Amino acid sequence: MGLVLAAAACALPFPAAAAAAPGGAAVPEKALSPSAQRAFETARDKLVQVRTLLKDQDSQASVGSGFLVSADGLIITNYHVVSQIALQPQRYRLTYTRAGGASGALQLLAFDAVHDLALARLLPPDGADGPAAGPAAYATLGFRPRTQALSNGERIFSLGNPLDIGFAVLEGNYNGLVSRSFYPQIFFAGALSPGMSGGPALDGQGRVIGINVATRLDGQEVSFLVPAQFAEELLERGRGAAPITGDAYPELTRQLLEHQSNLVERFLALPWRSAGHARYRIPVPQEDFMRCWGSSSRAESKGMEFQSSECHMDSALFISDQLRTGNLTVRHETFDGAKLGTLRFSENYSNRFRMKHMGGGTSTTAPECRESFTDLDGLPARTVVCLSAYRKLKGLYDLSVLVATVDASQQGAQGRLDARGVDFDNALRLVDHYLHGYGWNGSH
Repeated sequence: MGLVLAAAACALPFPAAAAAAPGGAAVPEKALSPSAQRAFETARDKLVQVRTLLKDQDSQASVGSGFLVSADGLIITNYHVVSQIALQPQRYRLTYTRAGGASGALQLLAFDAVHDLALARLLPPDGADGPAAGPAAYATLGFRPRTQALSNGERIFSLGNPLDIGFAVLEGNYNGLVSRSFYPQIFFAGALSPGMSGGPALDGQGRVIGINVATRLDGQEVSFLVPAQFAEELLERGRGAAPITGDAYPELTRQLLEHQSNLVERFLALPWRSAGHARYRIPVPQEDFMRCWGSSSRAESKGMEFQSSECHMDSALFISDQLRTGNLTVRHETFDGAKLGTLRFSENYSNRFRMKHMGGGTSTTAPECRESFTDLDGLPARTVVCLSAYRKLKGLYDLSVLVATVDASQQGAQGRLDARGVDFDNALRLVDHYLHGYGWNGSH
């Protein structure tokens, strides 16, 4: 169906086979402009590599990047870079390495999972005595004022430690904000590499305009940055916070509950579009923050003819390597079985409805489902509603709603709504909203 999803953000989950000299700059494939070289030299001593290690040994579980934002040793990185210690602090620890080779431990202070950001503090370098720093111990990167908007085509420079081989700079362009993204993301014309997650993206004056977060699996030279304003806000909220020493599920749950509330309110406020079917009214979402793709059977097909549509959000919120949530998908298929006859159509149509995965797994409970025959504004239909509860994110559920029309012997429509990470009340609101999108189109 031509589905294109944003890749998981680019932390490096295991050590790279090759390595550069400690603190050395990686050699880029393309010659850098003088501006890129100046950006690298300006920022080099403010960059850190962030490693998640197993608690009692030096085996690393993931590698990312970060950058200094305060003289007392605060750094910004991605939430997904530090997610293992946020969720399992008893198993992991954080360390950093600076471009000059100094290294030490990191304390996690705060995070913003919705925008994939985290705030941490450098502890004294290994072997150092006394406090980590005086009031002006660390040089820092500053943020570009929000009043100074970027222009399309403006050169920007992404920095980090790609593939765990050394600090480097990647030169690219600002291309505005990503269209149809639920939260603002910067479209960066440059190919981020694993290990650069959490590193800064700078303007020509060396000011932070964004934070590296993701690349695309399906294209070259296409990447995304979190706008700097969200990092600034996290810094202000978290600069006086105590280190996070227990698991972060309560705070993570709070953030996800707030996110799903915003998502559902925006979704419900948008009217359904028409699927354009001659017989049925089928709900299709607006594409304000979703993308829709369609397909159909071949014209010469001798079997059951169909047309399908799938609308999805391009990204989901990263929680852990095993869990992404906080997104919506709406799909439908319409079928014409005139070439099959009633019995063969009925068998194929029923099998299509049964062959559905309804959720459940390591992060959620087995789904609890309710099936019924429902009158949808006069249209008879078979409906199934399923909920799976999150095991550690209390009060959040995955919702699936299935619909199959049952009014005709050789044609029909089936649809499905999936909402991941919603509370119970919003799940009920989504069910009601979706079912009310079905009916006759007025010309059946």
